[in-house]
Amino acid sequence: MAVPWHPRSWAPLAAALTLLLVTGCASGDVPPPTVESSSAAPAPPSGATPGTPTPLTSPDGTDGGTGVEQDIDAAVSVTTTYWQTHWPELFTGGYNPPRILGTYDGDTPGTPVCGSEPLPDDNAVYCPDGDYIAWDMDLMRWGHARGDAWVYLVIAHEWGHAVQNRLDAGLVDLARELQADCLAGAVLFGAAQDGTLTFEEGDTEELADALTALADRTPWTDISDHGDASQRVGYFSRGARSGVKSCLPNVVP
Repeated sequence: MAVPWHPRSWAPLAAALTLLLVTGCASGDVPPPTVESSSAAPAPPSGATPGTPTPLTSPDGTDGGTGVEQDIDAAVSVTTTYWQTHWPELFTGGYNPPRILGTYDGDTPGTPVCGSEPLPDDNAVYCPDGDYIAWDMDLMRWGHARGDAWVYLVIAHEWGHAVQNRLDAGLVDLARELQADCLAGAVLFGAAQDGTLTFEEGDTEELADALTALADRTPWTDISDHGDASQRVGYFSRGARSGVKSCLPNVVP
């Protein structure tokens, strides 16, 4: 992925997404919501992945950190621009972006805390207590080795949790993690339509691979679950095809 976007690439990209992300796709218009900002109760830290990946290195023994960091910066810029631009069209009340705590190392002493708990190793989180987003660099390096779309997905997903914390409780799905996937799809493909993000060859495959790699082994049954691969791909696809409104339950006309 890169910036800026070239409009003529959008049509084949949408077609590729439809072929790759077919499970759980939504259709039809959803009426605009009426919400108040920052009314949802704080939730526990929400991780992008329940697993514990092993950090990878390049053949020369380096981690390619510069490329990862550049993609992280771009993902943050694309995501915050999307929400700042579209919030007034989607919700009532003002929008304030979450704080970006950024990189941490869950293996070392002095790891940042959310509430009273250290941030989890090899993970990424949105912490309501402090309203910040952070990620373990080992997770980002491991995923980036699979494809640069990984970091865009992780950051857009965690930003989705920050958005949930700004919505009326009735607009927050009980399946919080799957709703965050839906919002991530809406943001990344919405950014492409806005002209702030390029989907390069292979990015849709990388997104499908990342959603599968980050999935639980069993379907969603509990608020802390992320959902299995089919569910995660399906919710992401819904947002990508139908936008933010398709991710919201109990929408008031």
